[in-house]
Amino acid sequence: MERARVQRARPLARRPLVTLLTAAALAASGLTALTSAARAADADLARNGGFESALDGWTCTAGTTVTSPVHSGAAALKATPAGADNARCSQTVSVKPDSQYTLSGYVRGTYVYLGASGTGTTDVSTWAQSAPDWQQLTTTFRTGPSTTKVTIYTHGWYGTGAYHADDISLTGPGGETQQPPAVPGGLKTGSVTSSSVALSWSPVPGATGYAVYRDGARVSTVTGTSTTVSGLTPSTAYSFQVTAVNDAGESARSATVTATTAQRPDDGGGSSDLPAHALVGYLHASFANGSGYTRMADVPDSWDVIDLAFGEPTSVTSGDIRFERCPVAECPNVESDAEFKAAIKAKQAAGKKVLISIGGQNGQVQLTSTAARDTFVSSVSAIIDEYGLDGLDIDFEGHSLSLNADDTDFKNPKTPVVVNLISAVKTLKAKYGDRFVLTMAPETFFVQLGYQYYGTGKWGGQDPRAGAYLPVIHALRDDLTLLHVQDYNSGSIMGLDNQYHSMGGADFHIAMTDMLLTGFPVAGDANNVFPPLRPDQVAIGMPASTQAGNGHVSTAEVTKALNCLTKKTDCGSYATHGTWPDLRGLMTWSINWDRYSNWEFQKNFDAYFG
Repeated sequence: MERARVQRARPLARRPLVTLLTAAALAASGLTALTSAARAADADLARNGGFESALDGWTCTAGTTVTSPVHSGAAALKATPAGADNARCSQTVSVKPDSQYTLSGYVRGTYVYLGASGTGTTDVSTWAQSAPDWQQLTTTFRTGPSTTKVTIYTHGWYGTGAYHADDISLTGPGGETQQPPAVPGGLKTGSVTSSSVALSWSPVPGATGYAVYRDGARVSTVTGTSTTVSGLTPSTAYSFQVTAVNDAGESARSATVTATTAQRPDDGGGSSDLPAHALVGYLHASFANGSGYTRMADVPDSWDVIDLAFGEPTSVTSGDIRFERCPVAECPNVESDAEFKAAIKAKQAAGKKVLISIGGQNGQVQLTSTAARDTFVSSVSAIIDEYGLDGLDIDFEGHSLSLNADDTDFKNPKTPVVVNLISAVKTLKAKYGDRFVLTMAPETFFVQLGYQYYGTGKWGGQDPRAGAYLPVIHALRDDLTLLHVQDYNSGSIMGLDNQYHSMGGADFHIAMTDMLLTGFPVAGDANNVFPPLRPDQVAIGMPASTQAGNGHVSTAEVTKALNCLTKKTDCGSYATHGTWPDLRGLMTWSINWDRYSNWEFQKNFDAYFG
């Protein structure tokens, strides 16, 4: 949220400098040729190198098979780089130590790479800078004295469009034949909540990982023998199986276990006593701007959640949050503390929720230490208790949250400012109980941008704030009442259709909300998926007027977005991955700006859900 508009920086992926031999140079050196005798003795070790069996044997970040164009056979690989993902496809092959190998394949496209890593000597790659038609790439390598496996791969380059590959071969002496692992046993359920089920199973010798299936669909891959499947619907029966995986393939599926998620408690973490469709707004309680001051008692009954803006820290790292009401000099019509508290009680008696919102544009909060965490808990508690509030809204912006370079897994965060925030909120939730209302208002930079970028990235150089809210949302998803991402003051964001979407119409809100309700691979990693939130946990954040922030849309575009997401009508060019009639509602910055605009936003909401 902002008092003045802010321009957000977008992360940049760094293009590494590489020095590579072209296929032509290798051919000129004579390194690509195998003798007839060698060809007769050696075998092609690449599995499904012609992609005739779809992607069997290959692991791809952004690949599929197509029937045209092909070099030979009926299929070929097509892969499209996007953002920080170069669309790498790879497979691991068993080889013999201290042996010579030739890697070859046919490619089309701009900047297509073919290479081998883990050779034990010098890893190799070759590339085509421009191949409008099929072009053969070839390179050779020798394995090290103890090398038994190498990884062969192909990939494109950032922002250069799709590439094609076909007939990839690795010629040389075969390594020891490995069998897929045995079927895992002992699969059982553990803790079951309204949105998650814990699973565990017995280890399998020779397995390098395990694939977890929910209702027949693969949902995750893990290296250990336990996991928690989250993002589930309350009071719903699910079936689970697990397989063991190694370089030779995947085992058959285990015996099935079933579990039924718990019923959401009557108070639902503070959400069930909200109306089915709720209107959320921020009230300028500590400052005034061009919208003017609005007294608590003058907020119309249409507003179901009222966020007091803002509680701010005494210093960035102190954790000491203070809420100062707007002074008379700035807000001549401000009510007294007694009137303000009485108005809050009246709103609560009418079924409304009043929260303290921490942060905002000017309120940078970094809980860098456990001392700051504990101070945050005590100071926020003091505000909640003084005004008799229902809970907390986390509106950390700017540089409040960023990820350390070694923090790459949103499910297991390491960065102190992230870990301490999660701990602090869980402590507050435990203190106030299940009726504690918890909402969050991150910017798209910290959430949906995580589809492309997470933290500093594999090679460094990215903005460490990219996707930094994801570990907080994930860790607190069972406690979260509402997530209302700010779909404004945003740069263009890539949606699940791998297209960039920009502010200004229904399309942006549809694409951004679809990501939250569908889930998405973080930084393009298909094995690291951010699970979907329940639709009753999601509201769409929009500016109330053109003065409130960049990205304001007309009421007609608001209605289109709601129609698409709840009814699958008026969807335009973006194809959603579901229909969510239980979408909770809308959030806006702000109640004050909506009043300034003759309550246009509120009236449209009332007309739509009335």
